[in-house]
Amino acid sequence: MRKFLILCAAAGTTGWLSGCSASDQLTKADRRFVRGEYEEAIPLYKADVKKGKRTAFSNFRIAESYRLSNRIEQAEDYYNSAIGGGVKSNDAKFYYAEALKANGKYEEATTQFEAYAQNGANAKLVPRAELEAKNTKLVPELLAQRTNNEVQDLDSVNSPSSDFGATILPTTKELVFASGRDGKKYLGNGEGFNDLYAVTLAAEPQLTGGHTIRRLEPVFNTADKHEASATYSPDGKTMVFARSNNGTKKQAKEGYQSVDLFVSYFRGNEWTEPVLARGLNSKTADDFSPAFSPDGRTLYFSSSRTGGSGGNDLYKTTLEEGNRFSTPENLGDKINTPGNENFPAVAPDGTLYFSSDGHPGLGRLDIFRVEKGAVKNVGAPINSTADDFAPFFTAKDAGVFSSNRSGGKGSDDLYLFRRKPLKLVTLFADGTLLEKDAKTGETKPLAGEEVALLGRNGQRLQTTQSGPDGKFSFKLDTASTYALVADRPGYFTARQSLTTVGKVPTQDELPAPQNDIKLPVTLTLDKIVVNKAIVVENIFYDYDKWNIRPDAALELDKLVQTLVDNPKITIELSSHTDSRGKDAYNLSLSQKRAQSAVNYIISKGIAKSRITAKGYGETRPVLKNARTEDEHQRNRRTEFKVTRISQ
Repeated sequence: MRKFLILCAAAGTTGWLSGCSASDQLTKADRRFVRGEYEEAIPLYKADVKKGKRTAFSNFRIAESYRLSNRIEQAEDYYNSAIGGGVKSNDAKFYYAEALKANGKYEEATTQFEAYAQNGANAKLVPRAELEAKNTKLVPELLAQRTNNEVQDLDSVNSPSSDFGATILPTTKELVFASGRDGKKYLGNGEGFNDLYAVTLAAEPQLTGGHTIRRLEPVFNTADKHEASATYSPDGKTMVFARSNNGTKKQAKEGYQSVDLFVSYFRGNEWTEPVLARGLNSKTADDFSPAFSPDGRTLYFSSSRTGGSGGNDLYKTTLEEGNRFSTPENLGDKINTPGNENFPAVAPDGTLYFSSDGHPGLGRLDIFRVEKGAVKNVGAPINSTADDFAPFFTAKDAGVFSSNRSGGKGSDDLYLFRRKPLKLVTLFADGTLLEKDAKTGETKPLAGEEVALLGRNGQRLQTTQSGPDGKFSFKLDTASTYALVADRPGYFTARQSLTTVGKVPTQDELPAPQNDIKLPVTLTLDKIVVNKAIVVENIFYDYDKWNIRPDAALELDKLVQTLVDNPKITIELSSHTDSRGKDAYNLSLSQKRAQSAVNYIISKGIAKSRITAKGYGETRPVLKNARTEDEHQRNRRTEFKVTRISQ
């Protein structure tokens, strides 16, 4: 991918000599490097390192060679060695952070980006470092996102060389893409110069079973230039693509920039000689990755021209009468960032997609979409820690994109993406209604009783009857919270909360197209027995204190709910201490604690007449001869008992 953008490295050779003093004589490695022949420079610099020659500088040049030939993940150790060796470079630490990110070392990358944002010497890279530091912190959130896409490599099309930037030629339905196969060796990365190829594929959306791959007509392909990123008008009669110059001064004098947009027309049963697209190209910048909108009226492309947000920005232009393009318009800073925005694409529904290393992503380039004016990462598995770019839609939810992720045939490969049919889930409350025996404490199923399903605000949503086995069921919504309630005269109302939040498995975990998921819930009806003490669990107080702690408040809230659900009962709330301490002190402390709990309950809206406080001190122990701390804890308890049931 970036191999297409590194072909002009020879344009500013003095910038690459910052590591050499004025008295240094250029080595063979240096000459290769400044000409952009990175593949040839790397082994020469490695030999220098092995000899101990200019070690820090040579390590830095190795790292830069990998970065500039789009292999920054291989540059990490060399940047680290160069920095450790004291290399004189304003940029090394920033690109070291980028290499860490490319290798999935997000926490280390964040630390390095933050340090560069504070102390970086390149003023142009400081805002990039600030942005990257923020973005890498968001990676865990992006990794947690789950999408319903599947990815498959186009094995029948890919080669050991770079294959990227797919589109469809409307008239023949062929897949057109760029590839470095069979081309003259390009010394920037050791691969062939990119040419345009076409292949007929099977019916969409599978796009498998490639047939003979052909190189496009000679008018499009050249031996010593790169051609890539073709796009066609809907009728297939206008083609715009990107072409590089060959790096020579002659080409520059002829008006060619490093990368420009060219246009060709299908006339008289053949394609015209491509010419520079009038009105689109900047004389001082790269212009590349064009993409027509589905109606053919708008052309999107990327450019490094000045006046944008930084790096490469996305632009759009309108195709007017006479095949002239309007003045390009920058898409603005909601889409463009101080990083690089490349490879736009427009889905059949009009949604704009593009690749960027400036928005929060998993790797260097991720694919994004614009949704209601906001930029959204499309997530894994389409995006990875590698470069993921150049999406093209062959159908509403399917298409082809490019990636240099591991496991492919070459540096860049073509991949199919397809949104899998969504597996459906229906959630049910799988309930059981039980009755507890007041004497034995044993439970048994209770049949023929009404059970209600309540919403978050207490509204009654559904009712049903328990079956002979006490079973009942309710259909539930996803991401909702409910209460299930059962009433019976003479019994405490049974209530149980139930949530479906987080209860839906991922698509990969679902076994069938339609899945029923049952969430178990049990309601137990407990008979009301007047003056029978019931322990309120987990009510704790600080030493010598009687204020209600937050953990105790949660338990008292349950008692509040019991009083709300059973409006006819009046209760006594009692507090008990253990036998340690003086009797009078324990009695006073327990009364204060009981009254404090009652006051809390009254503050929640329960009438004063329905509840009284009673402190019993140590006079009513559960275990009379308590010795261990656990036994004393059982005696230190809060209880309530029903004292009256109104008619």
